Amino acid sequence: MKKTLFMVLGLTTALFSPALSNTASANDRYRERPPVVVSPDLTAPWVMQLGGSRVRPVGYAQRPAKPRVYQQRATREITRRDAIRQQPRKRAQQVAVRPNKVVKSQVEPQFLPQVVAYETKHPTGTIVIDTNNRFLYLVTGNGKARRYGVGVGKPGFEWAGTHKVTAKKEWPTWTPPKEMIAREAAKGHYLPAFMEGGPQNPLGSRAMYLGSTLYRIHGTNAPWTIGSAVSSGCIRMRNEDVVDLYERVKLGTKVIVI
Repeated sequence: MKKTLFMVLGLTTALFSPALSNTASANDRYRERPPVVVSPDLTAPWVMQLGGSRVRPVGYAQRPAKPRVYQQRATREITRRDAIRQQPRKRAQQVAVRPNKVVKSQVEPQFLPQVVAYETKHPTGTIVIDTNNRFLYLVTGNGKARRYGVGVGKPGFEWAGTHKVTAKKEWPTWTPPKEMIAREAAKGHYLPAFMEGGPQNPLGSRAMYLGSTLYRIHGTNAPWTIGSAVSSGCIRMRNEDVVDLYERVKLGTKVIVI
């Protein structure tokens, strides 16, 4: 009976010994937490691996670098866009301005209306136009005259003579002569056959016609040309100046062009 009991106890001990041994090993294994190892590559996505000596981050494969030719092309494109942004925007061109001409924004002070000393034998009310100096004088008497700046005929269109004011018109219409239309068309400038009066009309706000000629004293839609030789023979003035002269001049007024 004793022998049988010892055999049972021995068998029980033998059966439970591996389990007890495994429990002890497990307790030893988790007695201390394994160290946490951080990947040295902190710029890439990674997953922490715990324990063991082989620790490596798990990341996504990097995209291949773009070819150098592509990079150079992209750099040139960015440079070109920056250069376009830095360019000043072009302003709208003013009416009647030639693209290759310098635009004067203001009339020179000497061409503004003013009363000046003017000794002459011509009676009061006479108009004398000095084409060389770009001045129009309205004789007021007592050695004085009212002086205005004017634009005169360009080279080849100069003239001199004496006429009378035969007509006066406010906001006159404009019918360019056929010769002028053909001449300007040869330069690539196309003129209308007829133009209603208004701010865009080259004759401006007022016109005074000289004798039976095609010449006039008139306003302009290009005031920056006052003081220059740019017309086809007409005498042009600033719109505000020609209005002032228009009110002072009567039909039959003598006009002397020198």
